[in-house]
Amino acid sequence: MFKKATLIVVIFTAMILAYAATQPDTFRIERSININASPERIFPHINDFHQWEAWSPWEKIDTEIQRNYRGTESGKGAIYEWQGNKDIGQGRMEIIQSIPPANLVIALHFMEPFEAQNTVEFILQNRDNTTTVTQAMYGSSPFISKLMGLFFNMDKMVGEKYEEGLASLKAIVEK
Repeated sequence: MFKKATLIVVIFTAMILAYAATQPDTFRIERSININASPERIFPHINDFHQWEAWSPWEKIDTEIQRNYRGTESGKGAIYEWQGNKDIGQGRMEIIQSIPPANLVIALHFMEPFEAQNTVEFILQNRDNTTTVTQAMYGSSPFISKLMGLFFNMDKMVGEKYEEGLASLKAIVEK
């Protein structure tokens, strides 16, 4: 009986691992919002990491987060490093492309609670009297990420934070 139960567990585990291996090698999480303002009014809020404290939902998770700003004040070369509690972890962001007022690309490096290197992009598109702001994160999906994806919906978890942050950005800019 014990051998049969062990065999079933081994087969089930192998099936889960095999299924995880078939998941996509890359991911993309993306959310958008329409803001009643010009791209020129919105872009400074995302192009300067010092401004993120006002609208980024991750800034509210750990009130004692340790921040370090390096590099340029804003735009290409600006660096933001953080060390937080177990919920926020440790990481680093660097603006690697800044094309005001339309596009911003950030290299994102998580060190804790897990290692990951991804890209975050903001695209601002002016449409009549509103601007569509799109925030996306994309990168590779190593096997451990594929496996975690079977049990945690990263698109939902991160996407909800993007929606929250974009809504805060909208509220600040539309004041």
